[in-house]
Amino acid sequence: MGIFCIRIIFGAIFFLLASTSPVLAAAFGYQMNFIGNARVPAMNVVGYEQTHVIGPEETLLDIARQYELGYNELEGLYPDVDPWVPPAGMEISIPGIWVLPPTRHESVVINLPEMRLYRFFPEYQLVKTYPIGIGRQGFNTPTGETGVVTRETDPEWTVTEASRKRFGRAVVPPGPDNPLGKYWVGLADNRIGIHGTNFPWGIGRRVSQGCLRMYPEHIEFFFNEVTVGTPVEIIYAPVKAGVQDDTIFLEIHPDIHDIVPDIYNHAELLLKERGLLPGVDRERMRRAIAARRGVPEPVGVVSQH
Repeated sequence: MGIFCIRIIFGAIFFLLASTSPVLAAAFGYQMNFIGNARVPAMNVVGYEQTHVIGPEETLLDIARQYELGYNELEGLYPDVDPWVPPAGMEISIPGIWVLPPTRHESVVINLPEMRLYRFFPEYQLVKTYPIGIGRQGFNTPTGETGVVTRETDPEWTVTEASRKRFGRAVVPPGPDNPLGKYWVGLADNRIGIHGTNFPWGIGRRVSQGCLRMYPEHIEFFFNEVTVGTPVEIIYAPVKAGVQDDTIFLEIHPDIHDIVPDIYNHAELLLKERGLLPGVDRERMRRAIAARRGVPEPVGVVSQH
């Protein structure tokens, strides 16, 4: 058995033993070896796809939470399906595959366009990933390097000026009416933090005043996976390029802040910088960009020259 497999096994055992929650957020193995001239990891596409048959009275938001996805991840695949009354009996794909973000793959990385958080454990070569809700228009979550400065259970919420009329008070105590949920992880920018929510349907949507929301069952894991001083990197990457088994993948998300004027040129530059462009089928690349489904799409094979 190889060292990589042993790391995955021991890492998985570690997470199982450390967890006290009935819901297990999966940990995926990845490799940082590089293939030929390709300047991306040899295995930086993680996860697996499933299918689900929609049951009576199920909503897409319920199904997203069941499979630890944000609403945006199903909306991207099924934009024409009514999220509140999807057709019972319809079989849908569950998009549980992701290209890892273009970072150092350390600590906590948040990619705003895909509304997803990655928690890296480089000592095990494992990564866990969680869907999130982010800042709504006018309250965009800021990008940049920051870090954990506070950790608090059962936080009070000091109501912002913009929300005091709606809530009718200046402070909301801990409990079911508190939008922060049970756990608060404050970041160096004192305005924002990573926290739970009393509105789970907001995960995978732009709903907050800049903070990053997680499902209640996920924030419990994450809260125990970080300490004061843990680095956090918030990035804006609507295009990600990955490699697995010599296959090149592109993962395209909506440019939610209208920052990238030409997604095709942006993707082409990204692939070129990573030494992957010679192996890309341009027509497949165009189709992936036009669809913007938010899932890894195969677009070519790594060139060995």
